[in-house]
Amino acid sequence: MTRTDVPSFIAQERRLVTEIPGPRSRALEARRGAAVADGVSTSLPVYIAAGSGAVLVDVDGNALIDLGSGIAVTGVGHAEESVVDAVQEQVARFSHTCFMVTPYESYVAVCEELNTVTPGDGAKVSALFNSGAEAVENAVKIARHATGRQAVVVFDHAYHGRTNLTMALTAKSMPYKDGFGPFAPEVYRVPVSYPFRDPEAMSGPEAAERALRLIETQVGADNVACVLIEPIQGEGGFVVPAPGFLAALASWCTAHGALFVADEIQTGFCRTGDWFACQHEGVVPDLVTTAKGIAGGMPLAAVTGRAEIMNAVHVGGLGGTYGGNPVACSAALAAIALMRHRDLAGAARRIGDVVLERLRSLQGAHDAIGDIRGRGAMCAFELVQPGTKKADPEATGAIVRACHAAGVVVLSCGTFGNVIRLLPPLVIGEELLREGLDVLSEATTSILGAR
Repeated sequence: MTRTDVPSFIAQERRLVTEIPGPRSRALEARRGAAVADGVSTSLPVYIAAGSGAVLVDVDGNALIDLGSGIAVTGVGHAEESVVDAVQEQVARFSHTCFMVTPYESYVAVCEELNTVTPGDGAKVSALFNSGAEAVENAVKIARHATGRQAVVVFDHAYHGRTNLTMALTAKSMPYKDGFGPFAPEVYRVPVSYPFRDPEAMSGPEAAERALRLIETQVGADNVACVLIEPIQGEGGFVVPAPGFLAALASWCTAHGALFVADEIQTGFCRTGDWFACQHEGVVPDLVTTAKGIAGGMPLAAVTGRAEIMNAVHVGGLGGTYGGNPVACSAALAAIALMRHRDLAGAARRIGDVVLERLRSLQGAHDAIGDIRGRGAMCAFELVQPGTKKADPEATGAIVRACHAAGVVVLSCGTFGNVIRLLPPLVIGEELLREGLDVLSEATTSILGAR
């Protein structure tokens, strides 16, 4: 499909005209094999030519329902008109100056928006970067500088990025860390609250006490610069901590002079039914990292936090050539305005009601579905060997492949590779969402019924 073939209007419907992947996608995959490094993976080798709302159109003309949003990036939908207009207008004016050389208003405006929408009423400031990993790395830099301490506490099943420091922060070895060491020092890992795999009676505060006891005995409270956590873990399996876990960690940080850092890169910008997942429990982080859904598909990330902490870093200590690129900033301003105008947090809650109801019904029919979890438009189910909690990544992969073949994009995740996650665009229509869930249900029943 060439640029002139791209339709000006893309119907919000699933349509298959070839097998998945089709002949043009297969031809491009052959070209890729000779040109792209093997270390770059792809879940579904279908090459996309256009997108709109919650539908992707591939080079063969197939229209796929997108329940992945590019891993929670296109929450406002693919090619959202106001974002496209903002990008086109800005790129026609100028595409880059480097904010550290000659600044521009849109960078300031994005920071103002972040300081407003992130949790907490006190004075906050922000700094902009390119990716989630870069934001996390800078949050650690800020925490260490502001506290004068070095130790960083992270959690089992965590995912924080692929740079050297963020690989050290990430829990899973393969494929993220294997063979890439040595890693950055002064990173300590403790158990997270994982209700499905914790002892049945363990509450959130009890799980926090388990983690905090290890921090105090093995790290030392006075050595901790920050405790870094995803309020709902992403790549680790959409693990939702038991109520009270996050609040207990935040209270401990306050009492011991450590900083509580919320990695809201996957959970932020209305994805979980609030602007940020921490708000569900009324937790106010000292620092928040954001990326993914911030700019409607353009690369942008940020660290936002209490002004006295952020401003503890010396002038010139934060920045980067492309950080807060003006085109990405313009996209972010349009995306955030749309989130507010269309109440996409409310839309996420409605999506969650539909998805979780369907997944619970599916669980009732299949004892291989060990757990249903999530919040808002960030939902998942974990597959196990029936009657056990032993992970079943083979069934997970088979269900994902069956959905892809039927024209529905879903993603897997989890430390054990046995979780199917759903991250639809927050603008998806209910009829299209239900059709995507029908395909998922049929694929799950077919695979699990044959085992």
